[in-house]
Amino acid sequence: MNIEIINNSLQLDIYGFGGIAIDKDFVGAAFQLSGKMWEVVKANELGNSGMNIWVYETEDEVFAGVELHNPSIGLSSGLEEKRISLEKYAYYKHIGPYHLIKPAGQKMTSELIEKGFEVILLYIEIYGHWTNDESKLETELLMRLK
Repeated sequence: MNIEIINNSLQLDIYGFGGIAIDKDFVGAAFQLSGKMWEVVKANELGNSGMNIWVYETEDEVFAGVELHNPSIGLSSGLEEKRISLEKYAYYKHIGPYHLIKPAGQKMTSELIEKGFEVILLYIEIYGHWTNDESKLETELLMRLK
């Protein structure tokens, strides 16, 4: 697994919706929030990166958002803003089916711990543009490090 350790600050401003993963159904919660977000983005014709960004936080909180070209319009459309700042994090690009993301994240966490890193929430998944060929789907995994 080719995990990069990044010590450069990362700033992300995303717009969407947050909620709680009931019964720890993180994927279900993120899908629901993401669908709600895309409804608002499409209805208001908001220019965006086209990439889903899911953020997993402490206390079972989940946020599903997207980067917008004109953030002020996003706020006036009812989207919530999430500002993310990571000082040190691990990065891995998963290429393949979405159902293998969770095992890839678990393996990433194990390898980081074995190397002496302390992984702390928040955890981010950035989904690349869709393709029908599941073997070519790209998802970036970012884990905050202490």
